[in-house]
Amino acid sequence: MLEKLGEVLRKATNKIANAIFLDKNLVESIIKDLQRALIEADVNVALVKEISDKIRKGALDERVKDIDKKEHLIKLLHDELTSILGEHKPLTLGNVKEQSRVMFLGLYGAGKTTTVAKLGNYFAKRGYKPVLLGLDVHRPAAGEQLKQLAEKNKIACIVDLDEKNPIKIIKKYQKELKEYNLVLVDTAGRHTLDKDLIDEIKSISKQISPTETILVLPADIGQAAKKQAKEFQEAVSISGVIITRMDSTARGGGALTACAETKAPVYFITTGEKINDIEEFNPKSFLSRLLGMGDLDSLIEKIRSVTGDEKTSKAQKKMQEGKLSLEDVIEQARSLNSLGGFEKIKSMIPGLSGINQKLPEGAIENQEAKIAKWEHIVKSMTPEERENPELLEKQTQRISRVAAGSGVHNSDIRALLKQYKLLNEMIKSGAASGDMDMSGGFSQKQMQKLAKKFGKMKKMRF
Repeated sequence: MLEKLGEVLRKATNKIANAIFLDKNLVESIIKDLQRALIEADVNVALVKEISDKIRKGALDERVKDIDKKEHLIKLLHDELTSILGEHKPLTLGNVKEQSRVMFLGLYGAGKTTTVAKLGNYFAKRGYKPVLLGLDVHRPAAGEQLKQLAEKNKIACIVDLDEKNPIKIIKKYQKELKEYNLVLVDTAGRHTLDKDLIDEIKSISKQISPTETILVLPADIGQAAKKQAKEFQEAVSISGVIITRMDSTARGGGALTACAETKAPVYFITTGEKINDIEEFNPKSFLSRLLGMGDLDSLIEKIRSVTGDEKTSKAQKKMQEGKLSLEDVIEQARSLNSLGGFEKIKSMIPGLSGINQKLPEGAIENQEAKIAKWEHIVKSMTPEERENPELLEKQTQRISRVAAGSGVHNSDIRALLKQYKLLNEMIKSGAASGDMDMSGGFSQKQMQKLAKKFGKMKKMRF
């Protein structure tokens, strides 16, 4: 996600921090590097010039004393970049006792239907009871796609594959829709925002009375996002934007800054094809990751998206007690896998974002097979062994018996036990040293300690 820009920003802050003197030449060098990176990220040239002028003027401000100039320049760089990303305005729904209705708009190819399913899963993990309502009656197989995504992820869905009038579908299923406190409406798209699409959107909006109307835009349209956001805003009054495909393009900077210029808040960004590849967009946190400073808040939210509040609470309780079971180890591995593996989350962990450790090809698929193997191993253990895996470490005959029962090698069992031991050491270390936060998770201090142990983490079989 905008790796080139992140690399330039990290180098710029390091250059400022390590400089003996902060003079005009150093400032100009940093500004040139920044200009090049922002333009490559497809940020508007006029906006790049405006930022450059502000940084140049502020950095050389004679009123700032020498001792503070470096910190002043880094803060100036951070503030100006945050300002072009817009304000943080999260999507706020009513409480779970009230019904919220969110309507999604977008042109063909934006990833609207997939995004509807992702947001349904996102809020289902946060205590809501969502239903996906398919009103894209024009695109072939749109309803079937939404239905399959819903079934795969255990989300309620209402689709009428035979009806070609969206208003009739709404009226037909009014009673069923009342059973849910969150209705996510997938509407039709077009190649352009023409009169027919505007009329259809307005008629649906009148019938549903949405609490939020969200425009879905793909990141790869870059600065053209400004034109689209403005046209939709004028035609149907959108309340916010979700930008998709932020993982696959350098033009995401253009899309983000373009939306900020139209004053349309970016609620979420999506960063992959998986159901959990969606995150709330917070400009400060986003920039923090680009600068290599991590983003623990977003990491915690992503974990909640995978595990849900109930499982998260149980895991937190066990972490506070300082011991995980073998089943917990497998659950942790499955959760990390659902997040996209280490490569997807390392930018969120302070101290790890700059490490160029790429996952090998097919690593995620191989991990799924490994987790299935671990589950077979645990099922072949006695209740006593599951509760106290240390028993197997001391008795080779037990390992051989479990290996025979699960159809694996002794080495596979030893690998699982090693994983279990390492994770428990981390948990106990955090609990004993007081480095766990009040919610039972790791504090930033503990995460930084874990970063220093990266040599061990690379050997972990996640």
